[in-house]
Amino acid sequence: MASHPILVLVAIAFLTTLAWGSASAKLSTNFYSKSCPSVLSTVKPVVASAVSKERRMGASLLRLFFHDCFVNGCDGSILLDDTSSFRGEKTAGPNNNSVRGYNVIDRIKSKVESACPGVVSCADIVAIAARDSVVLLGGPSWEVKLGRRDARTASFSVANSGALPPPTLTLASLISNFKAQGLSTRDMVALSGSHTIGQSRCTSFRSRIYNDSNIDSSFAKTRQRKCPRTVGSGDSNLAPLDLQSPTAFDNAYFKNLISNKGLLHSDQELFNGGSTDSLVKTYSNNPKTFNSDFASAMIKMGDIKPLTGSKGEIRKICSKIN
Repeated sequence: MASHPILVLVAIAFLTTLAWGSASAKLSTNFYSKSCPSVLSTVKPVVASAVSKERRMGASLLRLFFHDCFVNGCDGSILLDDTSSFRGEKTAGPNNNSVRGYNVIDRIKSKVESACPGVVSCADIVAIAARDSVVLLGGPSWEVKLGRRDARTASFSVANSGALPPPTLTLASLISNFKAQGLSTRDMVALSGSHTIGQSRCTSFRSRIYNDSNIDSSFAKTRQRKCPRTVGSGDSNLAPLDLQSPTAFDNAYFKNLISNKGLLHSDQELFNGGSTDSLVKTYSNNPKTFNSDFASAMIKMGDIKPLTGSKGEIRKICSKIN
C-alpha cells in the first residue's frame, strides 16, 4: 500500500526535529529560573569588575566561549586541567599561552556556588560571561540559552586538529570549518566580527604583514615595527585586531577589511574578491544588521553539542571533574 504523502512529510519533519533539535532541546533561557534565579545577577558584576580592570578581558572571555564550543561542543572542557587519564585542551596549540580568562571564570563559579551550590555548570557560566563581556564593551545583548552540563573529559587532540580555525585559512576553508559546526557563511562572517575587540600575537600575523599583497602598506609597516620578520623574535608581542577601536565592540573591523587593514590573513579573506565581500560591506555600513546577526550567531554557536539531561556533570570547581 502506498504511503500517504502528508504522513510521510510529517514523519520526515519529526525525524529531522529529533536529529537537529535534540542537541539544544533542553537548553532554555529560563533554565535556572527556579533552581538558581540569581545566576545572571551573580555573574555580571564579576565580569564587570574584570573588564573594568582590563578591557581586553572582555575579548578574552568571548574567545574562551568560542574555543570551548568548537572542540566537542559547549561543554566547559577547555577549563579542565590535565589529569592522569587525559591531557586537557589548555596547552593545545591554539590555546597555549593564548586563551585567557580562566581565573575570572573561577571567581564567578565561586560566587555562583555560594548562591546555588551544585546547580549551575561551568559551561553555562562561560556562555553568560561571553554575552556580558560583549554588552560591557558596547555590543549587542541576547538571551543566553542555558542548561548545559560539564564534560568529564577534554580533548587535546581535537583542539589541535584544526577544529579551531587557524589564522592562515582561506575563505573556502573558513566556510567549511564553520559549516562543520552547523554554522552558515553568514554566521561565520558575523562571528569573525568579534575581532573588533582583543589582541593578537605576532606569531599569528607575521606571515600576513610580510608576505600578503592585499594589505595596506602603511598598516603593514606599522605592525612590522613590533613584529620582526625573524621567527622567535617578538613572537608574543601584541597588536590590536581592530586598529580603530580595539576595546569597543562596533563594526570598525569590517571597515578595516575594506581598507585592506585586516590583521590576520583569515580576516582579510572575508574581503578579497570573494563571496563574502558584499556581506562585509553590509556590516561596515549597517551596525544594526551586524549586531543582530552577531547575536543570532552567538545563540547558534551556543547550541553546538551541549551535554544535557544526565550527561556530564555539574562541576564544583571548573578546572577539575568532581
